[in-house]
Amino acid sequence: MKNAVYILLAFAIPALAGCQDKSKDLPSAGDIIAHLPKALGNNAVAMVGDTAYSFAGLYGGKSWRDVTAAAYACALDKGTCRALAPLPDGVGRLAATAVTVHGKIYIFGGYSVAEDGAEKSMPEVWIFDPKSETYTRAADMPLPVDDSVALTYQDRYVYLVSGWHDHDNVAAVQVLDTHENRWFSATDYPGAPVFGHAGARVGSQLLICGGVKVVPPIAPQKRRSFALSTSCWRGQISDDAHIINWTKAGDTAPGAAYRRAAFGLPNGEMVFYGGTLTPYNYNGIGYNGDPSMPIPRMDIARLSDNGQIEWRTAPAPPGMDYRGAGLWQNALITLGGMDENQQVVDRVQRLRLPFSQ
Repeated sequence: MKNAVYILLAFAIPALAGCQDKSKDLPSAGDIIAHLPKALGNNAVAMVGDTAYSFAGLYGGKSWRDVTAAAYACALDKGTCRALAPLPDGVGRLAATAVTVHGKIYIFGGYSVAEDGAEKSMPEVWIFDPKSETYTRAADMPLPVDDSVALTYQDRYVYLVSGWHDHDNVAAVQVLDTHENRWFSATDYPGAPVFGHAGARVGSQLLICGGVKVVPPIAPQKRRSFALSTSCWRGQISDDAHIINWTKAGDTAPGAAYRRAAFGLPNGEMVFYGGTLTPYNYNGIGYNGDPSMPIPRMDIARLSDNGQIEWRTAPAPPGMDYRGAGLWQNALITLGGMDENQQVVDRVQRLRLPFSQ
């Protein structure tokens, strides 16, 4: 299980060649525009119009008792948040993922935590309709995963890339066709399988960065360990939605970290924000006992036609434990998360973003 092994710590990631520091272009402070009813981290986040939605996650006590199935809606234009009906099965879960497809929110997986620490990857896919504020159930994931990356395509398909299944990471890329409510497999993720990675899509291009990989034991009597992946992989979805052409996009990429917020921008760039270089299970304390520290940085990637990536990086407020973020009025929106003291927060934060000309 993820809570039963020792994490190998990663050190600062050096910048890629061609990475530019454009600090003057990006904000170094965020605006708090609303507050969740309770401090909440590790929650799945999605946007519909002017409203940001949160599902499941972890309350401030950070124990198995604080894992929740709760849901909230935050009206960003009004600066208010309110409680919604929780996930229908009432089972609290961590590391779920949410995306918006054709005006409805799809909530995937996550894992439950028992009193004895046992963790179980959840197969359910819930569909939340913001108009009626009701849930329906979609086809279960063929391979239940948590801490995965979910990316939409053509307002129809949802690609789940890698992630954790019960006892190990998986390379599988599972695709839900929301029109037909059926799953199919796409080309496997070619890097070391990871959990807690981040990813974004622009057009038919994907960029997957960071996460935690499993390191096999060096001797039979030893236990396996985990290490932060410092790589990014670029994927090109072909005309056949089953096929993704993957290429490595850097062994030491600025975008690579653990539990970052990420999404694609209308101008073709991809934003990666926050996260940490010291992976943890769910309480913000690394597996070796050291506190995990959030990265006070935002990284923006632009994919060129020749396969290169130009990175821009700049200071930003520290934050981690994100399972999604929103784009609203040219700003990055986060709901909850953890701060530099590993405390779960209730803030709804807005970070304004520039758009390249």
